[in-house]
Amino acid sequence: MTLSRRSLLATTGTAAVGAAVPAPASDGGADHRVRTGFERLAADGYAQLSGRKVGVVTNPTGITRDVRHIVDVMHADDRVKLTAVFGPEHGFRGTAQAGGSEGRYDDPATGLPVYDTYLKSGQPLADVFTASGVDTVVFDIQDAGARFYTYIWTLYDCMEAAALAGKRFVVLDRPNPVTGRAALGPVLHQEFATFVGRRPIAQAHGMTVAELARLFNGEFLEKPVPLETVTMTGWRRAMFFDDCGLPWVPPSPNMPTPDTALVYSGTCLFEGTNLSEGRGTTRPFELLGAEGIDGRWAAEANKAGLPGVRFREAYFAPTFSKFQGKTVGGVQLHVHDPAAFDPVLTGVALLVTARRVWDGFAWRPDNWIDKLTGSERVRTMIDAGAGAEEVAAAWHGELVAFRRTRAKYLMYR
Repeated sequence: MTLSRRSLLATTGTAAVGAAVPAPASDGGADHRVRTGFERLAADGYAQLSGRKVGVVTNPTGITRDVRHIVDVMHADDRVKLTAVFGPEHGFRGTAQAGGSEGRYDDPATGLPVYDTYLKSGQPLADVFTASGVDTVVFDIQDAGARFYTYIWTLYDCMEAAALAGKRFVVLDRPNPVTGRAALGPVLHQEFATFVGRRPIAQAHGMTVAELARLFNGEFLEKPVPLETVTMTGWRRAMFFDDCGLPWVPPSPNMPTPDTALVYSGTCLFEGTNLSEGRGTTRPFELLGAEGIDGRWAAEANKAGLPGVRFREAYFAPTFSKFQGKTVGGVQLHVHDPAAFDPVLTGVALLVTARRVWDGFAWRPDNWIDKLTGSERVRTMIDAGAGAEEVAAAWHGELVAFRRTRAKYLMYR
C-alpha cells in the first residue's frame, strides 16, 4: 500500500471536517488480510506524521501484527518524532484494574513521558496536551463495540481537548470485534451522560473507532478538531475479530477474549444489579450469578428462545469483586451462532428472567443500570413486569433515528 504525498496534502486540506485517508481498492490482489490503520501508516513511511511532534493515546492493544507495541516501533524509527504517550483507564502498559490508571511517569522501555488522561476532559486535558509539547495527537486503541466501554469516550474527550489546545488529531483504525453490521439497543438520553456514555449513541454502536471519531466530530463536538483517520484494508462489516487474522490483546483486564466482547454489550448490564457479572472468573461477562440462584434461571432463559445462544446452569466462585470467595449459582452463555446473536436483547432477557426466578434480585442502589442503558426506561419497564421484546420495542424509534445518523459516517462495506 502506498499513499502519495499529494493525496496526503489533499486529505490534510479537508481535515477540519474529518478527512479519512482512504483504503485503496486493492492491496495487490494476493493479500486479503485485514491491515490496521497503523500498518498502513507505517507502510507509507509515516509520511502523514512527517515533521510533526507526535503524542500517542494508546494502551496494550496498540500492537503490530507481530505483537510489538506501536510506541516501541515508532520510538525506534527516525522517521517519527514521537515525544509523548497518553494513557487511558488501566494505563498505557495496562497495569491498573477497572477504575484505575497509571498516573504520570517516564516509560522505562523508551524513556518517553507518559501522561494520564483518565477522568480528565475539557480544558484540564487540553492543558495536558499543551504541557506535552506535541502538535499532533494519534489515537490507537482496540474498542469492544459497546457504548459503555470507556475507550471511545477517551477518544471523544481527547478530540475535544485537542481542539481546545489547537492540536491535529489522527485516528488509526482497528476492527470492531463484534462486527459493524448494525447498531443495537437503546440510545443514551443526554441527561444520563457519564463517562460510560457521553453522547446519544446506541448501546452496541456497530462502528469502528475511526467511524465514531467522524461521528463525534460531525454531530457532537462544539468545536470540531482537525481530524484525519487512517482506515483499514481488508475489513468488512460482517467480520468478527476471529475473521481478521489479527492478534487479540485484552483491551482491559476483564475483556480477555473476543468471546467476551461478543456478549459484553448485553451482559455488562449486570454491573447495575446485585448479581455477579463474572468478574473474578476466567469468563467475565459470560458467567452471571448470585448466592441462592439454581438451575431454574438457565431453564427459564432457554425457554425465551433467544437467537444464537444457549444457557448452561453454572456454579463459580469469584476471586474478587461481587461474592469474592463464595460459590454462587447462575448461568453461562454459550453463543453458537454469532451472526444471529443479539447481545443487547439477550442481556435484557437475562435481567427479566433473573428477576422472575430469584426473589433476591435487586438493582444497584445508585441505579447504575440507568447509566448503562442510557435512561431509566429499561429498569422501570422491567420492574413493571415487561418482557424483553416489549422493552426492546420501546427503544425502536430512537434506534432507527441513530442508525440514520450513523450511516453518514460509515467507511466500510
